[in-house]
Amino acid sequence: MKTGLKITLTAVLCLGVLVLAVCIGSVAVPPGDIAGILASKLFGLPLNARISNINAEVLWQIRLPRALMAFFVGGALAASGTVMQSVLRNPLASSYTLGVSAGASLGAGLVMLTGISFSFAGMFTLPFVGFVFGLGTVFLAMGMTARLDRNMENQTIILMGMVLSLFVNAILTLITALSREHLQQLIFWQMGSFSSKYWVHVAVVAPLLLICVILLMRYTREMDIMTFGEEQALSAGVELKNVKFLLIAVCALLTGTAVAFVGTIGFVDLIAPHVVRRLFGVRHSVVLPVSALFGGAFMTLADLVSRTILAPQELPVGAVTALIGAPFFAYVYFKRRKRAV
Repeated sequence: MKTGLKITLTAVLCLGVLVLAVCIGSVAVPPGDIAGILASKLFGLPLNARISNINAEVLWQIRLPRALMAFFVGGALAASGTVMQSVLRNPLASSYTLGVSAGASLGAGLVMLTGISFSFAGMFTLPFVGFVFGLGTVFLAMGMTARLDRNMENQTIILMGMVLSLFVNAILTLITALSREHLQQLIFWQMGSFSSKYWVHVAVVAPLLLICVILLMRYTREMDIMTFGEEQALSAGVELKNVKFLLIAVCALLTGTAVAFVGTIGFVDLIAPHVVRRLFGVRHSVVLPVSALFGGAFMTLADLVSRTILAPQELPVGAVTALIGAPFFAYVYFKRRKRAV
C-alpha cells in the first residue's frame, strides 16, 4: 500500500475517532446532527428544528473541546516521543525520561498545597507552574550533562534525567506525606484527566502543537542521520550538540505543556512512534506527522473509554493508557534485549 493512501486512511481514522468521542456519552448525539450544530455555532446559521438545544450545547461546550484537547495532547506527546527516541537512539526514551513529568508534578503539587495564584496567569496558574517546573527540570538535566560531558552523549543525558526524576519525585513524596488532605487530589492529577477542559484550553495547546511540529519538521533530515549514530551524524556535518539541545528543548516544551494542563499520562509517546514506524517506515518526514495523528486518535479513544466504561464514574485516562502501554513497554524492552543477545 502506498504511503499517501496510508496517510489518508490514518486521517480518516482520526476523524472517525473524533466523531465517536463527541457522539457517545450520557447524552447521545446522533452523528447526523454534528454538521448542523457546527454550522450553527461557527457561522450563525439557524439550528435545525429536529436538533435538540441540549444536544447542541453538550456537543459544543463539553464534548468537542474535550475531544480536541485529548487529540492535541496525544499528538503533542506522540510527536515528542518520536523525536526523543531518535535523538537518544533508545526505543524506550521519552521526555518523561528527562524529568518533565516529575518536574511538572512537583510544580502542580506545590500549587495545590499552597493555594498560590498568579494574577497574570489566573485560571492557568496550575498549568503555568507545572510547565515552568517541567521545562526547568529538563534544562537542569541538560546543563548538568553539558558540564559533565562536553559531547552530551545520549547515555549521559538519560542517566542525568533519571537521577533528577528520582530526586524530584522524592521531594514530591515528602511534601505529599506532610499534607495528607491533598493526597487524593494530587494522585488523581498525576494520573491525568480531560475533565473540565474547554475551548480556552484548546486555544493554548493547539497552536503550540502546530508550531512545534512545524519546527521539528525542519530537522527531519538531521534526525534521519542521527539514528545511525553520533559519529555518523558528526561526519555528515550535523551540529550534533546544538541540534540535540534544540530538539530536546522543543520536546520538553510539548510534553511539559501537555502534562501541565491534563496531568501525567504515560505510554502514548512510547506506543505511537513504534506503531507508526512499523507501518510507515523510518523516514521522519512521514513518521513525525503521522505519529502526531496516531497519538491524537489513541488519546481521544482512551479518554472515551475512561469516561464511558464505568459511567457515570470516570476513570483517570492515565490508567487506561497504562493498561495498554505497560504490556507494550515490556514487549519492546524484551524484544530489544533478545536482539542484543
